[in-house]
Amino acid sequence: MSTEHIVQVMLWSVVTGGIYCAGLWLYKISRSQPLLHPIVTSATAISVLIFSLGISLTNYLQATHWFSWLLNIATVALAIPMYQQIQVIRHYGWRVWLPIIAGGIAAPGSAWLFAWSIEAPEDLQMTLLAKSITTPLAIDVAGAIGGIPALAAVIVILTGLVGAVFAPWLFRFFNITNPIAAGVGLGTAAHAIGTARAVQMGQTTTAVATLALCINGIATAVVLPLLFG
Repeated sequence: MSTEHIVQVMLWSVVTGGIYCAGLWLYKISRSQPLLHPIVTSATAISVLIFSLGISLTNYLQATHWFSWLLNIATVALAIPMYQQIQVIRHYGWRVWLPIIAGGIAAPGSAWLFAWSIEAPEDLQMTLLAKSITTPLAIDVAGAIGGIPALAAVIVILTGLVGAVFAPWLFRFFNITNPIAAGVGLGTAAHAIGTARAVQMGQTTTAVATLALCINGIATAVVLPLLFG
């Protein structure tokens, strides 16, 4: 590894980390507004920065490749919140399992069916199947089934934002007041960003959303490669 490459790795790692921390701070002071989620603000800021400086995207990705390695650790870390919520599974049983499974099938299935009906490219169809799981898993799953990992990450973020923004309105419209139901919906359909939104709705909603996020993500990561890999 050359000295120039080491400098680039250090520079872009610091810049990327700093921008993300600034986005996280902005998200906190905005009282967790979904549109100001740090993933959105930091990705936008970094995109504008590398474009304005004329930096090659390939060079940026090479300089920050170790962040992708950290995503693998984040994926494994899903076992922790799932273990912490094991009592929720035991207490509610099929009342939690069934809607998570149904939502985990309906959300990507409807997106894929629409893409198939308009004869979208096959790689786009496969990418949409991974739209409702957390980003680290979506990237790996999309690559495993012939999708586009980078596009999967973008679609996952957009899915989470839509869910986090419109879920409270939908809950009021359909008079959904049960925290268990709200948590299942947010965690299953809107993954991590939806779970972050659930934090504002109470401890029970957060716990169930975390559980739904983990179960749906792990199940999708296992089933989709078996079906389409």
